[in-house]
Amino acid sequence: MRVKAAGLCGIAIGSLALGMTGGVQAEDSIGAALTGGKVSLDLRYRYEQVDQDKLPKKANASTLRTALGYTTGKFYDFSAMVEFENVSVLGAEHYNSTVNNKAAQYATVVDPKSTELNQGYLSYTGLSDTTMQLGRQRITLDNQRFVGNVGWRQNEQTFNGFEVVNKSLPDTQITYAYLTDANRVTGDDASNGDLRMKSHIINVAYSGLGFGALTGYAYLLDNGNIANQVLLGPASASTQTLGLRFNGATKMNDDLALLYTAEYARQGDYADNPASYHVNYLLGELGATFTGITVKYGYEKLGSDRTHAVQTPLATLHAFNGWADMFLTTPTNGLVDQYLSVGAKPMDINLAAVYHDFATDKGAGDYGKEWDLMASKTFEKKYTLGAKYANFSADSASAYVDTKKFWLWGEVKF
Repeated sequence: MRVKAAGLCGIAIGSLALGMTGGVQAEDSIGAALTGGKVSLDLRYRYEQVDQDKLPKKANASTLRTALGYTTGKFYDFSAMVEFENVSVLGAEHYNSTVNNKAAQYATVVDPKSTELNQGYLSYTGLSDTTMQLGRQRITLDNQRFVGNVGWRQNEQTFNGFEVVNKSLPDTQITYAYLTDANRVTGDDASNGDLRMKSHIINVAYSGLGFGALTGYAYLLDNGNIANQVLLGPASASTQTLGLRFNGATKMNDDLALLYTAEYARQGDYADNPASYHVNYLLGELGATFTGITVKYGYEKLGSDRTHAVQTPLATLHAFNGWADMFLTTPTNGLVDQYLSVGAKPMDINLAAVYHDFATDKGAGDYGKEWDLMASKTFEKKYTLGAKYANFSADSASAYVDTKKFWLWGEVKF
């Protein structure tokens, strides 16, 4: 599917060029568009250590992500973008990358070495307040709880398909996407690296209320009936999620602002899924920013009916339910995450501390607790240095194990 996506974009660009080169002026215009574009380069080195109970060795991953891209200028409101991504392992591969057969020795660090086309799409902006893109592309919606690019991992998640974004209505953005493939963070070498699908993504956001933004969405994920869908299963993983989200802030004075978020979604079977069920998703956040310090309390529930639980396979999962990544797949009995976060930015250094308490939705079980700490600083909007730590303490009655993770990274963007 990766070759097909690149071929699809190449055919579209080639057809555009052939269709528009009837004279010298058109050729000159295409040449100006092709040569008058912008190069992008992103280099990120990261060291990650994972110490997990019941595994004989600590995982140590030293990796470098290089993303090199080029966006052309416009020709008759068409433009194109191509970006290649390489993940290299520096030194010994002392970790389980999910594809290197080291799961028995080391904890998992989902940064396998790979080289691939990260993005390759044709864009059209000739319709009023509308952008259309065809090909492999980055798609992020709202807080990325349901659709995101997993930007934390070295190999970014992108999607193959068609997307249209319209802003014709006042204070309104309408996004529709038809997805045929999710290019996973596990890379080309993984048998479960791709998620082939026939999925519809609909998101309508209205920001004209003044005190917050209201978003309605429908995410209709049709995985078809593919027997080798290792990562998410075949048609049994096809779901529809219908939801409503509201988040905003109210400034009380020069020093104080109130923050609030409420979200509800209902997820159930879709397309050829043989099951019949519905489960609920809930999110509530309340916080305040005072003299540069932000404090928030949050409650998130991924509901269960004891057989099925809310799943968000296209999300930027690392951003939710603890940085130790213990709940990338929601347990059968669901998940309730209560958390308290504190953030500040002294001397432009981003500081964050988060405490999580994890419990089941059904039954009275506890999964464990987690502390997360982070510090990062960006210089001249190009250079970033950061450190992060996660400590998950499993409840003795749960199936999880104590896990500690530590990261150091540096990034340069041009």
